[in-house]
Amino acid sequence: MMRFNLSLLLVVMASAFYLVHTQYESRRLYTAVDRARAASHKLESEHEQLRVLKREQATSARVQKLATGKLAMRPVTPGITQYVTMVGEGPAAVAAPAQEEKP
Repeated sequence: MMRFNLSLLLVVMASAFYLVHTQYESRRLYTAVDRARAASHKLESEHEQLRVLKREQATSARVQKLATGKLAMRPVTPGITQYVTMVGEGPAAVAAPAQEEKP
C-alpha cells in the first residue's frame, strides 16, 4: 500500500509540474502574440503616415514648383516648340530637327 501511495504522489507531483509549465508557456505565448499585435498596429500606422506623405509630395502644385525652381523648367508655349521630322523610313530612321519658326 505504501508503494501505491508513493507512486500516486509521484504522479500528482509530475502532473502539477506539467500544469505549471503549461501555464507558463501559455503566458509566454500570449505575451508574444500581444507584442506582435502591437508591432503590427505600429507598422500599419507608419504605413498610413507614409501614404499621406507620398500624396503630399506628389501634388501637382509641388511638382510644378520644383520643376520651375530647381530644374529651371518653364511651361510649353507654341513659340518655343521645336518640331522634329523623320529622315528616311522605318524604325531605324534618324530624327533630324526641323528649322525653328520664329514669330
